[in-house]
Amino acid sequence: MTRPFLLSLSFAASLAAGAQTKPEETEFYEPVPKVVNTGKSVLTPVPADAKILFDGKNLDQWVSTKDPSNPAQWTVHDGVFTVKKGTGNIQTKEVFTDYQLHLEWQIPANITGKGQARGNSGVFLAGYGKGDGGYEIQVLDNYNNPTYVNGQAGSIYKQHIPLANANRPPGDWNVYDIVWTAPRFNDDGTVKTPARVTAFLNGVLVQNNAEIKGETRYIGKPEYIKHGPAPIKLQDHGDPSEPISFRNIWIRPL
Repeated sequence: MTRPFLLSLSFAASLAAGAQTKPEETEFYEPVPKVVNTGKSVLTPVPADAKILFDGKNLDQWVSTKDPSNPAQWTVHDGVFTVKKGTGNIQTKEVFTDYQLHLEWQIPANITGKGQARGNSGVFLAGYGKGDGGYEIQVLDNYNNPTYVNGQAGSIYKQHIPLANANRPPGDWNVYDIVWTAPRFNDDGTVKTPARVTAFLNGVLVQNNAEIKGETRYIGKPEYIKHGPAPIKLQDHGDPSEPISFRNIWIRPL
């Protein structure tokens, strides 16, 4: 006789979770990841079997997320490329399923701002749709910049707190090495197997085979939307701090 009551409680809880209207409702400040010093950066060699997504010369492997028929508008200079504010996200021309991704990113030495407004960007590991659809691993200056811990660099944004804070100071290069296992879906759109992420920041493990709860949401709980192979997307966040740069991006489809 108690089962209908329990089901109604569960249903009410799910409605309440889906009714979240404030971003603060999914922001957490503990536990704070320990700080790990990783020394100075070095340029990582490219494996022989990797596909180069940026070689320091052009953005031929990237397009605008707003309109994938248009080339990426970010600025290439001195062997790197930099977010061009207001042009929107960029994404790879190719789509991928499971892969190993290497990507290096730099917060400018003259960075200003605090919290989330300090060099904010993101890597969407399966970036579908025209906006921020997909699964984001955060890019942000957290060398000496507190914020909610499930939104700092190394986090699966608003899902998984990083296991350590391995950020290098602004002006130096940070390195992501990420293993992405894409979600699989049943024919009816339900999840057959969830996505998983293992990630290293500057050689330090920050995500250990983390199970992804769904696509990234700024407000409310994550949930899955059925999709197939998808591009990798980099975010033009639009905050007022100085734009960040990227270099040496390559991928090994698995």
